Amino acid sequence: MKKTGIAFRTAGTLAATAALTLTLSGCSGPDTTAPSAVRARAATDVQAARFGTVDCREVKCIALTFDAGPSEHSARLLDILKEKQVPATFFLLGKRHIEKYPELVRRMADEGHEVASHTWDHKILTRLRPEEIREELERPNQEIERLTGRRPTLMRPPQGRTDDTVHEICRELGLAEVLWTVTAKDYTTTDSDLITRRVLAQASRDGIILLHDIYDGTVPAVPGIIDALKERGYVFVTVPQLLAPGEAEPGKVYR
Repeated sequence: MKKTGIAFRTAGTLAATAALTLTLSGCSGPDTTAPSAVRARAATDVQAARFGTVDCREVKCIALTFDAGPSEHSARLLDILKEKQVPATFFLLGKRHIEKYPELVRRMADEGHEVASHTWDHKILTRLRPEEIREELERPNQEIERLTGRRPTLMRPPQGRTDDTVHEICRELGLAEVLWTVTAKDYTTTDSDLITRRVLAQASRDGIILLHDIYDGTVPAVPGIIDALKERGYVFVTVPQLLAPGEAEPGKVYR
């Protein structure tokens, strides 16, 4: 694994992460709810309601999400998102990330991005005892709330691994689980052009794009991804905006 200046996971864990695409694209796995289904079920005045500046019932929305930061690359990423006027959803790690870059967590929230949890130490939740799952989820929530004044309502389980026990504990803690529909496998390459091509090949309406701002090749790919998808008519939103006028329900899984 190419070092990025921060400790993340072992090579074995990253190898397991690479197998996740098969898990998420196959027939097995958790029951998930699509953003369009959330919007359709929402009780609202269809003629009058608007949600911020975007209504994903009417425009072609897509969500950029970034896992496992903050890192030394995150400030540059935030500069790009600000320049491009694109909101994102950040699923943050606690140990060696939130605790190392608290100012970036505050900046993410201050600049209008959704700040969410990727657990404290990237442990596979399905391998843990219930009390360990709670600790993995509660510690980043507490730190994010302390830094931003807002408690996360979304989390992304490491490697997308989840089960009924995780769902129940998320329900208790007020967290919905968010997976993804697009992965660039940016943990396998530093080739920014390849990352861009992979995202563009998979992008579709209501897509949730998974990237990692901890890897060297990812942030340089972001401007090209944004420009190409805007040319295709996509509007970038956060995950909550993607679901609006519905809302993510704690204990449920969205993709």
